[in-house]
Amino acid sequence: MKAREVLKRYAQGERDFRRVNLRGQSFKGKNLSEADFREADIRSTNFSNANLTGANFRGAKGGLQRRWAIFLVAVSFLLSALSGFFSLYVGMFLAVIFNNAGFYANNSTINIIAGWIGLIVVIIFCVIIILWGIGNRALVFLLVAVFVGAFALFLFGASIGAFVGAFFAAGASAGAFFVAGTLAEAFVIIGAFAMAGVGAFIGDGIGVFAIAGTGEVPFIGAAAFISFSAYIGWRAIKGDEKQALIRNIAVAFAATAGTSFRGANLTDADFTGATLKNTDLRDAILTRTCWRNTKKLDLIRPGNTYLKNSQVRQLLLTGQGQDKNFDNLPLRGINLQEAKLQGASFISADLSKANLQDANLSGAKLKQTQLDATDFTGATLTGSYIEDWGITSQTNFTGVRCEYVYMRLPTKNNPDPLRKPDNREEVFADGEFGDFIKPIVDTLDLYHNQGVDPRAIAISFKELTENNPDAELEIVAMEKRGGDKFLLRVEATPEADKSQLSADYFNTYNQIKGLPEQELKALIADNSQQIRKLENVVTTVLKSDKRRGILLLSANPANTTKLRLDEEMREIKEGLKRAKQREQFVIDTAEAVRYRDIHRAFLDYEPQIIHFSGHGSGEDGLAFEDETGNIKLIDGEALGELFELFSDQVECVVLNACYSQVQATAIVQHINYVIGMNQAIPDKVAIEFAIGFYDALGAGRTVEFAYKLGCNLIKRSGVSGALIPQLLTK
Repeated sequence: MKAREVLKRYAQGERDFRRVNLRGQSFKGKNLSEADFREADIRSTNFSNANLTGANFRGAKGGLQRRWAIFLVAVSFLLSALSGFFSLYVGMFLAVIFNNAGFYANNSTINIIAGWIGLIVVIIFCVIIILWGIGNRALVFLLVAVFVGAFALFLFGASIGAFVGAFFAAGASAGAFFVAGTLAEAFVIIGAFAMAGVGAFIGDGIGVFAIAGTGEVPFIGAAAFISFSAYIGWRAIKGDEKQALIRNIAVAFAATAGTSFRGANLTDADFTGATLKNTDLRDAILTRTCWRNTKKLDLIRPGNTYLKNSQVRQLLLTGQGQDKNFDNLPLRGINLQEAKLQGASFISADLSKANLQDANLSGAKLKQTQLDATDFTGATLTGSYIEDWGITSQTNFTGVRCEYVYMRLPTKNNPDPLRKPDNREEVFADGEFGDFIKPIVDTLDLYHNQGVDPRAIAISFKELTENNPDAELEIVAMEKRGGDKFLLRVEATPEADKSQLSADYFNTYNQIKGLPEQELKALIADNSQQIRKLENVVTTVLKSDKRRGILLLSANPANTTKLRLDEEMREIKEGLKRAKQREQFVIDTAEAVRYRDIHRAFLDYEPQIIHFSGHGSGEDGLAFEDETGNIKLIDGEALGELFELFSDQVECVVLNACYSQVQATAIVQHINYVIGMNQAIPDKVAIEFAIGFYDALGAGRTVEFAYKLGCNLIKRSGVSGALIPQLLTK
């Protein structure tokens, strides 16, 4: 089909290009969403910056047009001939060493010594390239070799010929290596390796016979160097990471005029069975793009996309990733639908917006894995390790198959730590895991695992909130995770890009940590009040090794209405027992409390959180028992005075009793957080609030968050009364 006809079909809204010849056409910047390119010829087609969302490229053929392939072969032939000519320097100083015929017959001892120096330099350089590849160490050695040659010239007073032997042994021969090796690789890519070899040896032969005469030693030496260069090119195309630079140069060279998807939006595009060698995918958006059975995916130009990792490419092609390590990799938006990932490790990897539908992740390690808006529909998660994983309300757990999970990574002494459900005889029923693990609100989890600096945390978070006002960032929890590990949990709007927020935060955090002390103090001085307040809170959390005590007080005097206090106490204990941070709490109980038992319990248990369940009578007070088991009312004034005595110990008080807001108002004069009830509270409402409140505290959330969750649970239970609990702050 001619270019004019193709453009006409596009202008008419055509999206069906199945089996159409599109070679050399340009769709740069065009909107081709949902277009059908199945089995189309897209060699040298330009899709740069095009919208190809949902496009179908199954069986399409990408790469170079034939005329471009021929042109690149011709250019490479000339360059490889030039590389062969460069390699004649190897033969030159071999002739010096062995006193061969030609320019260097009857050379002096000084020239021969210089020749040996050059040969040794080349041999060492070749060994370095084989062992370490082309990198900083090889370049450093090259510089050292140049200085050695210059020093030899100065020390021995060698002639210009000897200098060529020693100096160019490192310089010109290295140039021959770069050119010949790179082109050998490039020609493997476009199927003309033999042609490159012929060109190199022709150049080599011309140079040797022109300068070194007819001797065979120079020719053999130069041929050996060309063979070495070809070997390095072969190692590069086989995926040797040491020769990555060679490979990257060759791929870029061969893809110069190939199919281009640079900057294109390929979200949900399908390349199943397509051929993509010599294709440019730099800066492309590859969210949920399907690459199953794509041909020549190792010969694309990937830029910084996840396709640059050879192990990831193999996973995408085969769907087989069992027991493989993908730790710390940026895999945002990757399509692993139906992939077999049993036992795979994704620790600290970014799998946000990834497609994991029907994937088997049994036993997978998902510690600190970013999973914002990741789709787990139908996936298997039985036995996976989910310590501090970064799920959000946008993470989809529909139809997930999971019998149990582990909340921590295994250790030698504890191979299956913190199993959920706790009872090893129990498993999650179908659909139950999603309800168990789904968070109520979106949170941005900022995990610091080494060298925690409270000042850097305070400054970085302040800058993050100022730079992202629309995200409405609010700290909801701070947790110490053993040693000096620290988790800052932040609430954000559902629309916020949490992966980007996390990256921005830690970029700032790491920069600030590296600042000199004087500059750090200057930053704090400029924003002293807000930063110092957050710094102090973080420091307090990091220094706190003592577990928080919760004291559950209950009283149901004989001459009062029977309450379901035992059920409330049981629900609180069960919730904290299964909580993620259960080891940070100590629960003590005191039942049928008499008025004189209150202060004794405070002294004996030294609690930080006090929960009272029972009756209240407004201004008259809370109902405790007297010596006979009947009602004894304690008013707000007396309770306020009591809590004043323990204000350095108690952080929070919950009065789960009718009309207890009066007493809460008196107590909050001395305690930071107090919750009271502004009217009569039914048993069902009291129990639902307690469950939500302590589930949140057990997960490390703040009192404010726990209060909101408790009220939310009342609403979700289907009963009225969500406005009865009232949070008062000092």
